[in-house]
Amino acid sequence: MSAVAGTVEQMFNHPLRLLASFLPLLLGLLLVFLINMPVSFTGGLLPAPALALACVYFWVLVRPDLMPPAAVLLIGLAEDLLSGGPPGLWAAGFLAAHWLTDRERDSFAGLTGVGALVGFAAVVLSAALAAYGLETVVYLRLAPVAPLLLHGVSTVVFYPLVALPMGWLLHKVVGPMRGGD
Repeated sequence: MSAVAGTVEQMFNHPLRLLASFLPLLLGLLLVFLINMPVSFTGGLLPAPALALACVYFWVLVRPDLMPPAAVLLIGLAEDLLSGGPPGLWAAGFLAAHWLTDRERDSFAGLTGVGALVGFAAVVLSAALAAYGLETVVYLRLAPVAPLLLHGVSTVVFYPLVALPMGWLLHKVVGPMRGGD
């Protein structure tokens, strides 16, 4: 029996391991659905934050095996479809964020406090630049930058509200469900 077949068989024999493997994807999709509900966390002062991007960043940083590019693409496409943007716009941004986070994981993992927010802000900027570039190509014009900057600021401000519960889930749910790995 091949190693891949053995791994797949082991996952289906242990449903909790399977759930733990898909939990980051499911949380990302849940955040996409929640943030695209017609309710504002800030009373309309700031655009809705990309909480799913914070989820992607967190899981790629701490457990990249649980947030592969295919999962990020699915989360980004869900964001595109529910936010009303052209399909692929935020998917490309989320994939850019995944690439940067994965590439600089060692640098980002060592950051704490304000440094962690600055690291996340760099990832948000990469996602925003990818989305902005694609939007420029799709609409054949330069879009206003201010709304995108406000969107990025609100995403960075709300990052701790996503990272803290994700950290708890990592240590109390995902680790034990996956056998402590």
